[in-house]
Amino acid sequence: MMRVREGLEMLFRTMWKPNSGNDVRFSSLMRRYISASGRSVLDMAAKDGELRVFIVSGEVSGDSIGSRLMVSLKKLCPLPIRFSGVGGSMMSRQGLISLFPMEDIAVMGIWELLPHLNKFRLRLKETMEAAFLFQPHVVVTVDSKGFSFRLLKQLRANYSQQGLDGPVHFHYVAPSFWAWKGGEARLKGLAEFVDQVLCILPNEEEVCKSNGLAATFVGHPILEDLLELNLGKDTSPYEWKVERNFEDFRSKNGIPAEATVISLLPGSRLQEVTQMLSIFSNTMELLKDFFPELMSVIHVAPNQHVENYITGIVHKWPVPAILIPGGLPHLKYDAFSASRVALCTSGTVALEMQLARLPCVVAYRAHLLTEWFIRYKAKISYISLPNILLDSAIIPEALFQACTPSKLASLLMESIHNESLREEQIVAAEKVIRLLYPTERHIKSFLQPDYTDFTPSIIAASTILYYVKR
Repeated sequence: MMRVREGLEMLFRTMWKPNSGNDVRFSSLMRRYISASGRSVLDMAAKDGELRVFIVSGEVSGDSIGSRLMVSLKKLCPLPIRFSGVGGSMMSRQGLISLFPMEDIAVMGIWELLPHLNKFRLRLKETMEAAFLFQPHVVVTVDSKGFSFRLLKQLRANYSQQGLDGPVHFHYVAPSFWAWKGGEARLKGLAEFVDQVLCILPNEEEVCKSNGLAATFVGHPILEDLLELNLGKDTSPYEWKVERNFEDFRSKNGIPAEATVISLLPGSRLQEVTQMLSIFSNTMELLKDFFPELMSVIHVAPNQHVENYITGIVHKWPVPAILIPGGLPHLKYDAFSASRVALCTSGTVALEMQLARLPCVVAYRAHLLTEWFIRYKAKISYISLPNILLDSAIIPEALFQACTPSKLASLLMESIHNESLREEQIVAAEKVIRLLYPTERHIKSFLQPDYTDFTPSIIAASTILYYVKR
């Protein structure tokens, strides 16, 4: 216990840089995380001489979040850490040996899940058994609520049935309760098997807490792209934007100066990519008559099934195409800087466009029954996060049956030529980024505001390590 306390004090003093003016606040922070009446995660890990973290992600965005969390945990934890669980290539680079390919559980939608239901159940059973054998101090599930909540619920029940004191359960990325009718009411039930939710959007923490679910707003993971790409630049978080060398990208890829470049982001799951890329291809076919030197940059998610599919069909693409491999933020934002506009499948990528200040159009199609369910149950008017956060149709959306090549071509033409609409998206981006960043008061409850290594994953890792178990 004493070694842990000494490690914590050294860690906080390094981050806090205390002096005579803030020693009182430093002591207060230490008391908050080191409680004689409770056992923090680090206290429990100290008994075993290591921290064991079982972490699960089921999709590409979660793989990125999970990998950054692993980096931050290793940076902050004074003890050796062992990881086990499920993840993709980015988590593997941080030392995770995935139980099985992450793509096995990367299924989106309701009816789309049915053909994969048996494999889904087998993978859930395999993951639950592996977690139990690993004897973790902490279980972290990242997004993928269908798989994650079933795992956490079964794991909690298993420990309870055997009369054992189980690990602390964290879920990173709150379920989108704000999007669905009756969503808030379902939060109360999560407290039975989720100890803490790590929220990435403003107001989620407050709503979770009001429904009996412990939560912390850590900031949106997309901010970490900013921090990595703007390393060394002295800018306010609210003024952050990613500026890259578009001339260098065009030169390396042989793009003529007069060419119109459109970035295409068809998604990260195979089922959505196969559906959306067909629509995108037909859209490019329509647009090439209006732009003699039209080129497309196709961003390929780091998902082996997606990579194989896109590589196999790109030779049939109606206009010259450049493939950008996933997991390389510098290259991705270089491509954005060289593009006039982007066409995106709904998801986190709409926020990436905000960072790049690149006007875009958001598209979405699903199984007809899934679309009907969304129309019936959804209580929001938009599907892209920037529009939801601002409660305004800043970004054009083409959804469901309206998501046709002719509609997308029309919206893209307008986004390319209408300078007023382009400027509206660019100006709105700063407001969106401001909402994704925790307030100064919120930051002070974790780290000193001028602590240069502040990231959402650092706050998330701090929340995990110093969580005091009841």
